[in-house]
Amino acid sequence: MDSPAAPEAQGTSTRPYLIRALHDWCTDNGFTPYLAVYVDNSVQVPVEYVKNNEIVLNVSFEATSGLSLGNETIEFRARFGGVARDIIVPIDHVIAIYARENGQGMAFPVPTESGDADNDEDGESGADEESAGAPGLRLATTTDGESSDEQPDHPPPGPPPAGNRPSLKRIK
Repeated sequence: MDSPAAPEAQGTSTRPYLIRALHDWCTDNGFTPYLAVYVDNSVQVPVEYVKNNEIVLNVSFEATSGLSLGNETIEFRARFGGVARDIIVPIDHVIAIYARENGQGMAFPVPTESGDADNDEDGESGADEESAGAPGLRLATTTDGESSDEQPDHPPPGPPPAGNRPSLKRIK
C-alpha cells in the first residue's frame, strides 16, 4: 500500500494559476486587472514609476500588447508616457492582483531577500497573515462592511470619471 505524499511534495506554486484566474475574472466582468509588483533588479519596469520598491501595472488587454501570463514570468509591452516599453515581472514578485473598479482580488507574500517567497506560499495557510503586513497594500472590505486589514495605506486609483468616454483637461 502506498503511503500519503509527504507535505514537501506539494507540486508547483499556485501563484501563476491564481493570477491567471483573477485576470480572467476581471476581464470577464469588465473590470481592469491591476498588478502590484515588488521591484528589485530582477524586474524590468520603468524605474521612474517605481515608489517604495513597488509599481502598479494595468494588465488589461487594452493597455498591453503581447500579454503572456506564464508560470515563471509575466511579460508584455505597454506605453508609459507615450513610449512603448517591454515589461518583465517574475511571478514571485507579484504581490497582488485586483480589479481597479472595486479593489477585489488577492494579495501574496512580498518576496524575501533570498527571493524564495513561494516556498511557503503554495497553500492557503499563512498567506493571509503575511500579505496583511505587506507594505503598500490594503485588502478589500468584505461584503458585510468589515475590513480585513486596518493599516492606513494609499488606496488604488479611483474609478474613471463619470460619463461614457474619458476626457482630458487642457491646462495652459
